[in-house]
Amino acid sequence: MKALITGASSGIGRDMAKELAKRGYRVILVARDNKKLEEVAEEIKNNYNVEVKFIQKDLSNKQNCINLYNELKNENIDILINNAGFGVHGNFAETDLDKEINMLDTNVMAVHILMKLFLQDMVKRNSGKILNVSSMAAFAPGPLMAGYYSSKAYVYRLSECVKTELKMAKSNVKISVLCPGPVRTNFNKVANVNFAAPSLSSDVVAKYAIKKMLKGKFTIVPGNLMKITRFFEKILPHNWVSYVSYLVNYRKSEK
Repeated sequence: MKALITGASSGIGRDMAKELAKRGYRVILVARDNKKLEEVAEEIKNNYNVEVKFIQKDLSNKQNCINLYNELKNENIDILINNAGFGVHGNFAETDLDKEINMLDTNVMAVHILMKLFLQDMVKRNSGKILNVSSMAAFAPGPLMAGYYSSKAYVYRLSECVKTELKMAKSNVKISVLCPGPVRTNFNKVANVNFAAPSLSSDVVAKYAIKKMLKGKFTIVPGNLMKITRFFEKILPHNWVSYVSYLVNYRKSEK
């Protein structure tokens, strides 16, 4: 069995790769940072005795996504984990446009392209799993992180649509979406925020995500606090949720 994980050089992606390696999966790691990829690959080889391959790619580039698929299309990927992504914090009228476009290309375009291309092969084989990493941000408006929240909503809705298409076609291919709250990863540094809410460790989130994905769970929300948050997001008016979101995101920048 073989798994492809993007954004695998650190955080949740790295820990999901380790979790799959523990279970005997051969893993292919993809990220921008070649040195970190090499370190993660070496650690997995030494600790879990499985085949590891790593590929340096900037997935914000459309052609790189297509090239990655072409490099791996004959590998019969059993699990695709679309984890690469980052956030931008600030007032929408003031945030850097180039950085936001780079974020959207990574969070949305890369997920869309890789999901479509690898899904086509999985559908032909009538087997395979795709785990798209979204966020609790997918379920609510996110003032001061507008582009990021919107990108994660796209990932969730796309996954939901494809899940239904596969179900109606009676396909054995399964789609899951991981929607974590705050996680202790490099995300905070890149987005230039500090979470006020308690954060889970990336290894706890990764373990929970892999376990639920392998069981076929669609929406995966780690942690009791985030499950409660999700409940209230469903029942409260969106203008209230948007206001609370603004206050939470404002506090992130104040820390």
